[in-house]
Amino acid sequence: MMDKAKRNRGSRTRLFDNVTSLAVLAAAIAAMPAWAQTTQPQDQAATQADLPDSTRTADPAAPDRLVRPGSTTDGAAEGQETGASASDIVVTGTRITATGFTAPTPTTVIGEDQILKNAQPNIFNTVAQLPSLQGSTGAATGTFSTSSGQQGLSSFSLRGLGTIRTLTLLDGQRVVGANVTGVPDISQFPQLLIKRVDIVTGGASASYGSDAVGGVINFVTDTRFTGIKGNLQSGVTTYGDGGQVLAQLAVGKAFADDKLHVILSGEYAHDEGVGPGNFGEDLAGSRDWYRATTLVDTGIRNNGNPQFLYRDHGQAYQYTKYGLISSGPLQGIAFNADGVPFAFNYGSNGVPAKNAAGNVIGCYVGFCVGGDQSGHVGSGTSLQSALQRVNGYTRIGYDIAPDMEFYVTANVAQVKTSNQPNPGASRTGLVIQCANPYLPTTISQACAQNGITQFTYGLSNAILPNIKVNTDRRQYRFVAGLKGKADLAGTSWTYDAYYEHGINITDINVDNIILNRRYDQAINATRINGQIVCADATARAGGCQPINIFGAFTPSAGALTYIAPDKGPFQHTKQTQDAAAGSISGTPIDLWAGPLAVAAGLEYRREFYRVNADPYGAGVSSISPNSTDYPADPVLLPAGNNWYAGNYKNGRGQYHVLESFLELNLPLIDSKAAGRANLNLAGRATRYSTSGLVYSWKVGGTYDTPLDGIRLRAVTSRDVRAPNLSELFAAPTTTTVPNFTDPFRNTQVLIIQNSIGNPNLRPEIARSTEAGIVLARPSWLPGLSVSFDYYKIKVDDVVSSLSAAQIVNLCFQGNTETCGAFNLQNTAGPNFVNVQAFNVASIKTDGFDIEASYQMRNPLGLGGNFTVRALATHVIKFVTDLGLPGTIPIDSAGANSGAIPDWKWLAIESYDTDRFSLTLQQRWFSDGVIGNQYVVCAPGTCPVSTANNPTIDYNRMKGAFYFDIGGSINVTRQVSMFFKVDNLFDHDPEPSPQTNTGLDVNPALYDTLGRFYRIGIRGRF
Repeated sequence: MMDKAKRNRGSRTRLFDNVTSLAVLAAAIAAMPAWAQTTQPQDQAATQADLPDSTRTADPAAPDRLVRPGSTTDGAAEGQETGASASDIVVTGTRITATGFTAPTPTTVIGEDQILKNAQPNIFNTVAQLPSLQGSTGAATGTFSTSSGQQGLSSFSLRGLGTIRTLTLLDGQRVVGANVTGVPDISQFPQLLIKRVDIVTGGASASYGSDAVGGVINFVTDTRFTGIKGNLQSGVTTYGDGGQVLAQLAVGKAFADDKLHVILSGEYAHDEGVGPGNFGEDLAGSRDWYRATTLVDTGIRNNGNPQFLYRDHGQAYQYTKYGLISSGPLQGIAFNADGVPFAFNYGSNGVPAKNAAGNVIGCYVGFCVGGDQSGHVGSGTSLQSALQRVNGYTRIGYDIAPDMEFYVTANVAQVKTSNQPNPGASRTGLVIQCANPYLPTTISQACAQNGITQFTYGLSNAILPNIKVNTDRRQYRFVAGLKGKADLAGTSWTYDAYYEHGINITDINVDNIILNRRYDQAINATRINGQIVCADATARAGGCQPINIFGAFTPSAGALTYIAPDKGPFQHTKQTQDAAAGSISGTPIDLWAGPLAVAAGLEYRREFYRVNADPYGAGVSSISPNSTDYPADPVLLPAGNNWYAGNYKNGRGQYHVLESFLELNLPLIDSKAAGRANLNLAGRATRYSTSGLVYSWKVGGTYDTPLDGIRLRAVTSRDVRAPNLSELFAAPTTTTVPNFTDPFRNTQVLIIQNSIGNPNLRPEIARSTEAGIVLARPSWLPGLSVSFDYYKIKVDDVVSSLSAAQIVNLCFQGNTETCGAFNLQNTAGPNFVNVQAFNVASIKTDGFDIEASYQMRNPLGLGGNFTVRALATHVIKFVTDLGLPGTIPIDSAGANSGAIPDWKWLAIESYDTDRFSLTLQQRWFSDGVIGNQYVVCAPGTCPVSTANNPTIDYNRMKGAFYFDIGGSINVTRQVSMFFKVDNLFDHDPEPSPQTNTGLDVNPALYDTLGRFYRIGIRGRF
C-alpha cells in the first residue's frame, strides 16, 4: 500500500503540473484587446465601491441598502438587482415584482462571490452543499448502476422529496429534461455567466407550476454582461486520482448605442473520475476504508435472537473469484488462478452441508463472515463517474424601445460520463456437467465416486473484461423572448413572454457485457474429434467457442466476441420540450397601506420522448434482416432480456400542459407605530392531457413588526406534481439482480427485475405550511441577519414503486395482490419481479431551517471585510407510507443509509481585502441509524422479527464533519489566483451496510473521494 507521504507527493505533482497551463492563461489575459480591459461592468452601483466587484448586490427589500451575495436576504427579492431590467423574474416563491414587501416563502441566495470561493468544477456541487438539499444526484451517485441511465446526471432534491419534486429554472424559464424523469442536468447550464442562485425552500406550484413541491431553484445569469472574463483551474485527490480540468471564457459587448447586447460563453470540463478498485476489498488508490460491511440475515425470527447482524468482511458463499462448487456432494471445492481445486475457506467456521440447497452450516442466509475475501465485487465499483462536459451559450438582446427588449438565447451542451458498476459478471447457480473437458481429472473422478453427472457452480468471472457504462447527453436549447415595461391606464406594467424549444438526446452504451444464454452455451463444453468445443450444435453453428471457467484462463478473442459482442446494449433517447409563457406584473390600485400588486400569466408546455434500444435487450422482432451488429440467433430469447444487465426497451410517450395563474400582493398595514404587513395570494389552474384539471393555491404573508428588525412570515399552499414521462410511459427496463432473497424457500436466487410505466397515474397533491421569524439587520447590529423557519409538508397520491423485495415479502406475508407480479420458480424462462408505479403512497415531513449571517467591515482595524454565514436544517420526521395492507409507515429521518440526516449544517467564514481573501467552510451532519425500522436487541431478548420491524444487533451510523479551506490573491486588479482544499482532514466515509454484495457506502451523504486539492486563475476585464 502506498504510504501517505508518497501519495501526497503524487497528488501535488499532478496538481502543479498544470501551473504552466495557468501561466499561459495569465499571458492570454494580459494580451486581451484594450477595449476589453478598459470596459468595466455597468451593473454595480457607485455606492458599492467599498466592496469587491464580485460581492456587490442590492438588497431587493431595500435597494439602497447593500449586502453581500450569499448573505441572508430574508426571501425579499421582489425587486431586481441593481442594473437589472424591471421585468427580470427573480424566484422568491412569488411572481410579484413590485418592491415594498418581502415574500412569505423563505429564500436562500448563493451569490457570485460564494460560487467563486467554493471553486468547484460544477456549480451543482456548490448548491448541493446547502442543508435543505437532501438526496441530490451527481457524478458520485449512481455509479453502482448499469441500467438506470442517470450516471453523472447532476440534479437537485429539496427537502429530500426527490429530484422530480424540485423545479429547476434558468432565468425563470423551464429547461428540457436530461432524463425521462424530466429533471435537467445542471452540467449543461452556462455556468460562468451565473451571478446568483435563488433557492425557494417551500411549495411554489401556484406561482411556478408543476414539480415545485419541495421548492424552486433558479439560476440567474448576467444578461447585461460586458467585457471578458475567464477561469482555468485544475484539481486532484490526495490519492493521486480524480484529476480535474476546467476552462471557462465569456465575452460580452454592447453595440448600436447600447441597444444591442451580445454575450458568448464557452466551457470545457474534464473529470477523470475515481475508481474502480479490484476484486476483494481493494479500493482505488490507497483508500482502505472498505470492509465489506454487511447486514447478514441469520434466518432467525422468533427465538429471541436478532435476525440481522452487523458484520465486517461479509462473504457470499455461492461464488468465488475463480469458481466454487456451491451445492451437492462436492460443495466447498473452489479453484485457484491455476485451475487447481482446493477446500474453500467459508469463514464463520462454516461447513458446507453438501445438500441440494447449498446450505452452509455455521453461516447465515447467503453469507459467511471472514474467510476467503477474493471474490468481492463491491470494491470494483467506480467511486465517481468520469465526466466530460462542453458548453456553448450565446445571448443576443436588442432594445426595441427604452423599456422593451427582444432577445434570443442558444445553449448547446454535451456531457459524457463513464463508470464501472462492478468487475466481471458474477453468476451463481450454473449447472456444470462432470464430463466438461476443462475440469481437472480429480473433480471428474470425484463426480463418479459420488454418483453425480453435474453440479451447481458460481464465480465472479474475473476472467472477463470489466463492464463499462458510457452515457452521452446532448442538449440543444433555444429561447426567444420579449420583456419590458408598458404604461396602461396610468399604471406601469412589466411583461415577459418567451418561447423555448429544447432537445435532449441521450445515448447509453454498455461495453464488455455478456449475453447470458450465449455464456451458458460457451461454458457447456465437450470434446469432439479430440477438440474442445461447445456442446450445443446450434450454438456452434452460431459461432460459439468454449471458455474455461475453472481458474484464471482468459477466453480467446473469438469466445469473448461470442459471449460479449462488440455491439453491446444501447439506448437512444430523444426528448423534446416546447414551452411558451407570458406574464404581466403591476400595481394597478393604490390602497390604504400601499399599492395592490398583481401578477398573472398563461403557460403551455409539451413534453415528448422516444427511446430505441438494441434488439437483444428490447426483443428480436426489431432486428433488421440485414443486421450485422445484432444478427438473429436462435440461442437467444426472442422477447429480449438477453444481456447480463442493460436490457433497455423501446418506447415513446407525450403529454401537454396548459396553465393559468393569478397572484396578488395585498398591503394590510403600513405605519411606523404598527409596522408593515401584507397578504400574498396565488392560484393556478392546470390541465394535464393525461389526467385532467387540477388546482394549486397559496396563502401567505409577512409582518414587519414595530420591533427593531423583527419580521414574521408564514405561508400555506396546495402544490401539485404531475407524473413524468418515465412514470407514465416508461419503456420496460430490465435489471439482473443476483442473490435475491426468496423468503418462501429461505435461499437466494437470480432474478430479472422489470420496471414498467403506468399511463393512468394521477398528479400528486401536496400541502405545505411554513412559518418563521426573521431578525433583519437591526439598528443595534446592522451586520446581523438571523432567520428561523418551521416547515411541514404532506404529499398524497405519491407516485412510487415497491421494490422487488417488498413485492415478494408482501406476498409472503399474505398480501395476495402482489403475488401476481413475480415468479421465482419460472420454468418457462428466467425468474422475474415486475415493478410498476402507482398512486397509493404518501410522504409526511417536517422540520426547521436556521440561517444566520454577520458582516463586519474593517474588523479590529485590519481593513477588509469579515463575513460569517451559517445554515442548518433539522428534519424532525420524514415518514413514507406505502399505503398497502400489511405495511407500516417508515420514518427515514436520521437514517444515514439514505439522504436525510437529523441535522445538517453548513458554515462559512471569509475575510476579504483588496489584496487577498481567505475562506473556511465546515460541512457537518449528525450521527444516525442504518434504518429506523430496525429493532435493536441483544441475544436472548429480541421480540419476533417481522418484515416491517426486523430485529438487529447494531443500528448506528456515524455522521461526518468536513473542513474546507480556500483563498485567493489578486495578482492585478483584474486577475487573481486561487486555491481550494476540500475535506482537509481526509475524513473516511462510514460503512452503509447492505444485505447484498455491493459497495457498502452512501455517496448521497458521505465524501467517498477524500482530500481534494484545486488551484486556478481567473480574470475579469
